[in-house]
Amino acid sequence: MTLSAAQHLSAPAGIAVTGAPGPRFDEILTPEALDFVAALQRRFNATRTELLARRAARQVEFDAGALPDFLPETAAVRAGDWTIAPLPADLLDRRVEITGPVDRKMIVNALNSGARVFMADFEDASAPTWTNMIEGQLNLKDRWAGAIDFTDATSGKSYRLGPNPAVLIIRPRGWHLPEAHVLVDGEEMSGSLFDFGLYAFHNAKAALAQGSGPYFYLPKTESHLEARLWNEVFTFAEQQLGLAHGTIKATVLIETLPAVFEMDEILFELKDHAAGLNLGRWDYIFSFIKRLGKNARFLTPDRGRMVMSEAFLKAYCLLLVETCHRRNAFAMGGMAAQIPVKGDAAANAAAFAKVKADKEREAGLGCDGTWVAHPDLVPVALEVFDRLMPKANQRDAVRAPSGVTRDDLLEMHQGTRTEAGLRENIRVGVQYIEAWLRGRGAVPLYNLMEDAATAEISRAQVWQWIHLKATLDDGRTVTADLFKALLDDEMAKLRDVLGAAAYDAGRFPEAIALFAGMSLADTFEEFLTLPAYRLIA
Repeated sequence: MTLSAAQHLSAPAGIAVTGAPGPRFDEILTPEALDFVAALQRRFNATRTELLARRAARQVEFDAGALPDFLPETAAVRAGDWTIAPLPADLLDRRVEITGPVDRKMIVNALNSGARVFMADFEDASAPTWTNMIEGQLNLKDRWAGAIDFTDATSGKSYRLGPNPAVLIIRPRGWHLPEAHVLVDGEEMSGSLFDFGLYAFHNAKAALAQGSGPYFYLPKTESHLEARLWNEVFTFAEQQLGLAHGTIKATVLIETLPAVFEMDEILFELKDHAAGLNLGRWDYIFSFIKRLGKNARFLTPDRGRMVMSEAFLKAYCLLLVETCHRRNAFAMGGMAAQIPVKGDAAANAAAFAKVKADKEREAGLGCDGTWVAHPDLVPVALEVFDRLMPKANQRDAVRAPSGVTRDDLLEMHQGTRTEAGLRENIRVGVQYIEAWLRGRGAVPLYNLMEDAATAEISRAQVWQWIHLKATLDDGRTVTADLFKALLDDEMAKLRDVLGAAAYDAGRFPEAIALFAGMSLADTFEEFLTLPAYRLIA
């Protein structure tokens, strides 16, 4: 791929682009595109900040002992006999979706993987450096322009888009994340509105012309009011871009504890734009700890004991499928984070068997599709859903009511807390943050593809165990001193494994300081990516 020299970026009045220019960045950051995203910011950012303040207010209530519940004021919505609007043809079979960051190689490989859908991720699988975000937009624009093919300058390998590429769905950053490199009237832009706006502006009509459309995944939603805001954004964007109402379609990740009590309401707010809900299970575990982490009733066991077939995770799955199908929406399964284990046939077979069992569980529950993180796992998941879901989806399957209650959704997983579990949180959390600071958002660690949710679970669980003085299975209490000793030991071992030169060349001091500081803080930080972003912005 040959890139032209960057031109000087000319921003309209009231807009300042402080990010460094790069090759072809002017193709994305045109005056017209900047005007469009600025219009989104000016119209919707005040509501966004109000909703983030509402999250903080609810957290105060949770910290004082309140528990989430279904909302009495929206009982009529839950009882109503409504459905979402019809869906376009290319969203009717989503049996396997692959996810990953927005680098060029990933996009081509994912579109060619045989999966029905590729979720191009500006969020948890991408470190939001300025270059990553703008190059990602360029890559997606090139996809719709038929110019995504390229030859890797290092390896000489050619990457070409095949004849039947996966349907493209974009995940913008969550409502909480800013884009520090664009100021609108002196204020940092919303990362959500920036990512959504640039993609929709440059690609909505091109995607429609090629038989698809502007499709999105919405992360970190906490309430139906946040879904309402997205619906207002979509409607405004359609008006501004000359698109028919309802053209934009969105699948909402149910990956926060408050959202699971408002799934009907979330679909209702988005019903003209909704495509379905997704089981964002790793972030869901993080959210569960975050929202209820000060309550000793919800002290978590080792993360490996929190499995989808038990306790609050099982209830969450059952209710999501039931809710979606009642509303004619898609119920999408969760991520299989396993990746091929090279050089170990037995370990590789075991990993693939775990994926198969997980997908059989999801298909059996009624999910209309699922997620994988690696192209080699697409055939594994496809075989399961082809066998157990012969039709395009299961939205019309009649199943007995789940009977899931508020108490079921709050049932704690059982199991021990171990030193091994504490060490795993330290190893994985620090290594992921270090890679993220170097610009990598999807990181293979210990035969799993990890994203930001992994580090969030790791530091949240360490924080909770220290804060609640958890007892390990050997009788020791988890204290700040124990954590510090294990952290020092794990980092010394990691330096030996990686080699002193590689370790010292990385950003481990910053990653260790961030992970330790957040794990030991008196107050739980809402997202680690917020302070981490200031280290890369």
